[in-house]
Amino acid sequence: MTNTILTNSSSVTTLQEQIEYPYAGVLSKVLVKAPYCQYTLFCLAAGTDISEHTSPRHATIYVIEGRGILTLEGEDIVLEQGTFVYMPANAPHALKAELNLAFLLTLSENK
Repeated sequence: MTNTILTNSSSVTTLQEQIEYPYAGVLSKVLVKAPYCQYTLFCLAAGTDISEHTSPRHATIYVIEGRGILTLEGEDIVLEQGTFVYMPANAPHALKAELNLAFLLTLSENK
């Protein structure tokens, strides 16, 4: 499920207040969508898997809370509070939420 909560205008939110864990699966909220970047809050229920895929855009993940494993280009990376990950465009990656997991995903153009 995806919700958009903010627009391109200046805005402020507290990320922890926006976290909502689904009973199962993924809940995502697009916080800001601008022409060349997008900021999305992802909330994954414990046990949720996102199968391997790629994106044509560069991405960063900043973990707000929880724990998971990101497999990025074949390397397992532990995701826990404060972890910051940069993923270049087209890098294969997959995700497993070991506990409820919330992170900010930023997508930017591949230029």
